[in-house]
Order: sequence, then C-alpha cells, then structure tokens
Amino acid sequence: MVKLKRSFYDRDARMVAEDLIGKVLVRNYDDVVIRARITETEAYIAEIDKASHGYGGKITPRTKVMFGPPGHAYVYLIYGMYYCLNFVTEGEGTCSAVLIRGVEPLDNMREMCINRYSKEPENLSKNQIKNLSDGPGKLCNALKITKEHNGADLAGDEIYVADDGFSDFHVTKTKRINIDYAEEAKDFLWRYILCK
Repeated sequence: MVKLKRSFYDRDARMVAEDLIGKVLVRNYDDVVIRARITETEAYIAEIDKASHGYGGKITPRTKVMFGPPGHAYVYLIYGMYYCLNFVTEGEGTCSAVLIRGVEPLDNMREMCINRYSKEPENLSKNQIKNLSDGPGKLCNALKITKEHNGADLAGDEIYVADDGFSDFHVTKTKRINIDYAEEAKDFLWRYILCK
C-alpha cells in the first residue's frame, strides 16, 4: 500500500471525495493497526455551500482547521455524542473538506467491534456487524477517532489514507443527506458511494 501524499488533498473537495472511494483508511494506536476501505464520502466547499461549517468565510475555533493547509483531519462533534472525521482539502485559506461517511473493515475487525460495541465479533448480531462502520459517527467510534484528532496530519502515521490498487468498483453520485437547511446546496450531487 502507498500512503497518499499531501498533494492528493490539495485539490477541489469534489475530486478528492470521489477519488477517496476505494482507498484504505488506516488507524494506528497502542500497537493496534486497523485498515478499512472507504465506501462513502461527501464534499463540502464553503464558498458556494450553505451546508459547510465555514460558509460565509467566518473563521471560528471550530472551523479554523478547515481554513488551514490540506491533508489534515477536521473532527467535530454532532448531537453532543458522535464524532465526524473530515479531510481538509484545497490550499490554505480555502475552506473545504471531505466527510468520511462510511468504511468497511479490511482487517482487525475484532478491535473495531470492541471499540464500537464492547463485544467480540462472535457475540454480535448480523445487523450489528453490518452497521459496524456505515456512518460517520459509527466509524469514528469503531476507529477510536475523537476530538483530540482534530488537526491530525494525514501525512503522519496515526491516521492516514493509502492506495492498495483496488479498482473493482464504480462510484455513484447522489445528494448529501441530513442537510435540508442548506437551501439549494441540499441538491448538490456531492455524495460519493462505492458500488461493486
């Protein structure tokens, strides 16, 4: 596997979001290595996107990471209980990012199950296994990603993305979800899904 370079993220968020599909998200901690295939992403571009946290160009303590250099993690809390992992894209001063919405375990699923459910895989239902990491909050839970990872360098070793050459899929583009407040932006086809 080849770790993606910072230049990969220094592009339009829509291109990055689509190109991340099929890549491998790697999480290292406490001598544990988890690899999971990215299956779903969403792009957010503050300049034209009312769904973006940075819409209007206001830099706040929450959004300042998104205005920084590309190739860093933007992690925030929703509903007071779920973390969401995003990758900052484009050049410094441009507020855009890609939300990682879903991943599928490639290895160390046992660790992911313990992180998410506090149970071994054999003690889980088929539905629990299916729903292990198919949402932004779920995958952060399964991969032990929290607010402390906000700003993490994706060129480092703790959280990064690699290309293992997997190409047996196509990408479907759809509307993003849970952003009905975003007026015309709710209809942008900026959600990318891996289809086999």
